[in-house]
Amino acid sequence: MVRRVAVIGAGASGLVATKCCLDEGLEPTCFERSEDIGGLWRFAVNCGRVCVYRSIISNTSKEMSCFSDFPFPEDFPCFLPHSLFLEYFRMYAQHFQLLRHIRFKTTVISVRRRPDFATSGQWDVITETEGIQESHIFDAVMVCAGNFQNPHLPLASFPGIETRFRGQYFHSLEYKDAAAFQGKRVLVVGIGNTACDIAVDMSHVAAKVFLSARSSTWVFSRVANHGFPWDMLSTTRFNHFLEWLLPSAIMKRIKIWKINSWFNHEIYGLASAKRCFSNFNFIINEDLPFCMLSGTIVLKSNVKEFTETSAIFEDGTTEENIDVVIFATGYKFSFSFLEESICNPLKNNRTLYKCVFPPQLERPTLAIIGLIQLTGAVMVGAEIQARWVTGVFAGACKLPPSSKMMAEVLKKQLPVKRCVMLLYLGYSQNLRLNFVSYTSEIASCAGVKPSMLRLLLTDPWLALAVFFGPCTSYQYRLMGRGQWSGARAAILTQWQRVLKPLRTRVLEDSASSRSWHWLGLLALPTALAVGFLLSKYPKLRWAPRVGLMF
Repeated sequence: MVRRVAVIGAGASGLVATKCCLDEGLEPTCFERSEDIGGLWRFAVNCGRVCVYRSIISNTSKEMSCFSDFPFPEDFPCFLPHSLFLEYFRMYAQHFQLLRHIRFKTTVISVRRRPDFATSGQWDVITETEGIQESHIFDAVMVCAGNFQNPHLPLASFPGIETRFRGQYFHSLEYKDAAAFQGKRVLVVGIGNTACDIAVDMSHVAAKVFLSARSSTWVFSRVANHGFPWDMLSTTRFNHFLEWLLPSAIMKRIKIWKINSWFNHEIYGLASAKRCFSNFNFIINEDLPFCMLSGTIVLKSNVKEFTETSAIFEDGTTEENIDVVIFATGYKFSFSFLEESICNPLKNNRTLYKCVFPPQLERPTLAIIGLIQLTGAVMVGAEIQARWVTGVFAGACKLPPSSKMMAEVLKKQLPVKRCVMLLYLGYSQNLRLNFVSYTSEIASCAGVKPSMLRLLLTDPWLALAVFFGPCTSYQYRLMGRGQWSGARAAILTQWQRVLKPLRTRVLEDSASSRSWHWLGLLALPTALAVGFLLSKYPKLRWAPRVGLMF
């Protein structure tokens, strides 16, 4: 029986894992190697650990990022800088009294199965605090260290960078501030979120910024239709239903048409609908198109080689007098404290059962939390994982036999050649999982997925908000274990919290139209749903009063 649980890391995943352990009556001990909580989001310069850069703003909105029973304060802006994210974590830890369960300045040296693991499921955990090592025995372990620990720096793929290039080069992990690059000519290698964020940040002070892209990408803005957060409009169960209903080729064409309605990606050299149709990669950056339009950022092809002061690209062009090269080339999965038999198969999260449990273990007492790439907030995915895992530890949720878990893992893995090729081409985001699909799947395993039929029969207004509105984490507190009495109110007031920080200057004639605006938010998706039902089932057009049908 699981009682004592080791939680490794006190970032977002570690905090919520600790809280979920307490919810299930378990006894967590969280080990954090630094002196405070927050993980990546605790910004500092020359801190000797992994953290975000100074200018970072969250790509997901506060309503789509918060933990399911603890909304962000309504006066927080929709998209948050690192300081407000850290403040939220402190509020969360204080509210649920988590700090007493965290041991700071303690590094986990090794996690090994005990000799009787097949029967006990226990682990030997060795930690180090101020040079003194200590051995512990835990019934279960939750690894919440994240995947931004070991930078991937493929220098061998860029001839001359180590032997000839005289300028400065480093991984984006080391980037913290643009001030040091005043007047420099900078080359950023990569086309992901981090690469584009850094390029935009430096474009305000650098003499010129070049952005080298190996692959194509589509660019989203945080600001969507009518100024609302992009993820609150796009990440809905209704949209997910449409994606399931329509052929994937049609859905991709619709997405590309919609994105190109903002600006033509082919004109900017970012993506072509014909060449990139099979690999839908995207980033969130509303400033990149303007920087390219104003010439402060110049998009280049992949780097072929470096000379002493220049970069030669695969299209034959050359840029001279390059002062700095920043490699935004991602990270490698690595948990050095785990024994090799467990660590070696962790090439990516697809080698885990539902991206959480190593399927080869005789007892499911080790879980990897937050090692996922989602089309939405990873924080929400980490929380639903932690709720499921602690339910398994507590005996409330059951896992299939190891053989069935292994079979499912093998079935869902990409073919090796295809996976390697995607990573080589820079398509790491192709390994992203659909936010609604994945969180719903894990919520179903945990027994907390909301039943749309039950909601429709008992609370129709809430059912409409859940199906057509944003798929916020509160939905997973409506039913099942761990219900939160404030979940319904949180869902029905989520748009109010979006608008609250914007109400710093209210126009006199805006109040009268406000109620009609909210009705309009539901009118369009409702009309689309009714239209689809009538087109698919023509007999419903003449049916007498049969009510809503699904």
